[in-house]
Amino acid sequence: MKNPDIKSNPHPKMRYEITMTIEGAPGPFDSIDSYVKYQVMNPSCVPMRPGSGATPTLEKSVSIELTRVGDHAYKGTFYTDFLQDEDYYGMGVCQWAVVGTGAQLKVKSVVFSPDIPKSDLAAQRSEKTYFSKDSYSGATSQQDVEIGSQATPFITQNPDKFFSVTLAATESSK
Repeated sequence: MKNPDIKSNPHPKMRYEITMTIEGAPGPFDSIDSYVKYQVMNPSCVPMRPGSGATPTLEKSVSIELTRVGDHAYKGTFYTDFLQDEDYYGMGVCQWAVVGTGAQLKVKSVVFSPDIPKSDLAAQRSEKTYFSKDSYSGATSQQDVEIGSQATPFITQNPDKFFSVTLAATESSK
């Protein structure tokens, strides 16, 4: 199966603004990136893999350019209709949709990776993710990805041991 030539929609209209706010981090990050993840929602437009009979999932991540808007806040924009729906395999038009957005905050070898799932994006709800300050200060040469946690009784009772990253995506008319 050939890899499709995925094209950008020349006239996207469905614009969202993402805001990321970092609270209580024990220090700076080496880099901060954000992305939006798209997936084809109708797998019948993709041929099965020979031999296995499995249908591969077509997905693509696109970087979101972030601008610092405060000491601990960043903003960026993305379009939910950024990828062009197209018939890649002669099996019908593949329809792209956003399945989530997230960020990667790196310090040494640790990547802190908060995200907003599709359901919260659609409802325009923010997502606050907590990370252990020990993970930040204990960063070593070994690669590690921290996905964090929502508020738990332990986090609530020990706020000095955690920092948070809040992601919020809202529809924007600009």
